[in-house]
Amino acid sequence: MIYLDNAATTCPKPPEVVSAVAAAMATFGNSGRGAHAKALTAARTIYETRVAVAKLFGCPRPDHVAFTPNSTMALNIAISGLLRPGDHVISTDLEHNSVLRPLYRLQAEGVAADMLPADHRGQIDLGDLERLLRPETRAVVCTHASNVTGDLVDIRRVGSFCRAHGLLFVLDASQTAGTFPIQMEQDQVDVVCFTGHKSLLGPQGTGGLCIREGIEIRPLAVGGTGVQSFSERQPAAYPTRLEAGTLNSHGLAGLHAALAFLDRVGTQTIRAHETALARRFYEAVRQLPGVTIYGDFSTEVRAPIVTLNIREEDPAVVADALSERFGIAVRPGAHCAPRLHRCLGTQERGAVRFSWSWANTEMETDAAAEAVRILTEEGC
Repeated sequence: MIYLDNAATTCPKPPEVVSAVAAAMATFGNSGRGAHAKALTAARTIYETRVAVAKLFGCPRPDHVAFTPNSTMALNIAISGLLRPGDHVISTDLEHNSVLRPLYRLQAEGVAADMLPADHRGQIDLGDLERLLRPETRAVVCTHASNVTGDLVDIRRVGSFCRAHGLLFVLDASQTAGTFPIQMEQDQVDVVCFTGHKSLLGPQGTGGLCIREGIEIRPLAVGGTGVQSFSERQPAAYPTRLEAGTLNSHGLAGLHAALAFLDRVGTQTIRAHETALARRFYEAVRQLPGVTIYGDFSTEVRAPIVTLNIREEDPAVVADALSERFGIAVRPGAHCAPRLHRCLGTQERGAVRFSWSWANTEMETDAAAEAVRILTEEGC
């Protein structure tokens, strides 16, 4: 199998990640639920993972790194915990449902929301932020990179806009954490939401949010924490405030190993490898008859994603042919990004997404391009 569905989850993981999860399952107790050796081993690993995440994102305080099962939960916590009825929030047409659905739910509860529009090429104009600004605007919530087109948002520009107008900036880093530089202070980001299982090369079931000091997020869930058990309220201090229940310490051990791998190999090295492969594929297929590619490829700085359609073929049929005939794994459909597909004119059928990671090779990339060529000539 040639695996080109890394925007959904990276596979395979580095061997040390697999080993770390297995070792944790054999040795960890429950962090914060005892003072014995196994509980303390889990607690130390979780703390070390907080430190590594804080370093990656330039979060000044490791205790302001709160872990969640994924970026969807992190975004729900941030969005629901910061906005109240009467507030106004700005987002974009590029967003994943993990941003859109929390916003839609809050709209029904009295929060106003406006979306920065994307054109038919999937491009947004950040100049529209000023147009959408209201006196009651409280936050901007947006993705760093589209999971459909791979196009990046200039987060430093968004951060500067938010800081100039006293707004909160919540960033969805699902597609960029681990390979693109994100520095909370320099980029003026208040909350970074991330998942561990994509570009961070960690296990599924890991993720979290990094919170700038002074930002107060109401807990989405409350419950056991191992501390202040007689209090009727969730402890106020981060990260406990946002971490009700037992953490996935086994997965976080794997995430710790993944962060060490990224640090050792170098995020710039990984990004350059992935970008080169995606560009190689794009150049090989962009002029094939009947192939339509979505996104802006005039810049090299983009997530390693190429999304396309072949004539009027059903993307699900194309993906099935790639899998069954050529052993290539891709993702067809709407990619949980309905607003962007409407802008692209693909809302009726979706598209086929190819996405690369560190483990992919030039040989695999060329094989995928050749498979697309064959399908354009022979059909599915």
